[in-house]
Amino acid sequence: MKIDKYISVFNIGLQNTFVYRWNYFLRALFALIPLAGTVFLWRAIFKERGGSLHGYDYGSMIYYYLLTILVSNLVTPTEDEWQIAADIREGQINSFLTKPMSYLAYRFSIFLSGRLVYTAVTLPPIALIFLYFHDYITLPDHALTYVYACISLLMAAFIQFFITYSLAMMAFWILEISTIVFIVYSFEYFLGGQMFPIDIMPNPVQAVMKWLPFYYELFCPIAIFLGRLQGAALAQALAIQTGWLLLTWAAARAMWKRGLGHYQAVGG
Repeated sequence: MKIDKYISVFNIGLQNTFVYRWNYFLRALFALIPLAGTVFLWRAIFKERGGSLHGYDYGSMIYYYLLTILVSNLVTPTEDEWQIAADIREGQINSFLTKPMSYLAYRFSIFLSGRLVYTAVTLPPIALIFLYFHDYITLPDHALTYVYACISLLMAAFIQFFITYSLAMMAFWILEISTIVFIVYSFEYFLGGQMFPIDIMPNPVQAVMKWLPFYYELFCPIAIFLGRLQGAALAQALAIQTGWLLLTWAAARAMWKRGLGHYQAVGG
């Protein structure tokens, strides 16, 4: 069967990725450092202001940042763009041009295996962080909240992968993609909710950010889980996120097709 090829790729990806398990573990462990800074920062802010900030108190703000660590570890690609770019620069993609295998599906299988290993290795230190701050954790009351949050989480992972894949396709035209990657990642960090919750911004700013893909790469599943997106707002968010999923998927396919045409034209 056709899918058997990608299952084999997934298994190979598991074996290759597991070699770096200690790197992943240490990366998750050192996530404690920025979290500690965040805790002190918001403690000072809420002590100065008192009360709450756009519906967040000190405890819920810390809970939000705990969830950003968890979600980021679950959905963010790990060095996929560099590996794809290296395949292009070094001519490794030539082997895929003679095989009945989609390079996008191949890389997606590698991405899934990498997320599985990365999650398994980094969950223990993350679980310790959650245990330490357990007083601030409040789980949703409704089962559907978990369902919607999981759906949004999956779409966030796919959107991040397709954006990463599309960025890596720039290696067909330029030798070094690191500048482009870092620029896009800076926007993701600022506009995706890692620096601060999007919904503490002024309403006009939020209205614009809700139409950008960055909003749906991290903040959206967290906001759903926290119950900050409900009813019509929840339906709209999932609809827009689905739209961005389709658009990024189409962009990834288009970038591969155009890049491959350029690659063959210059004798790659």
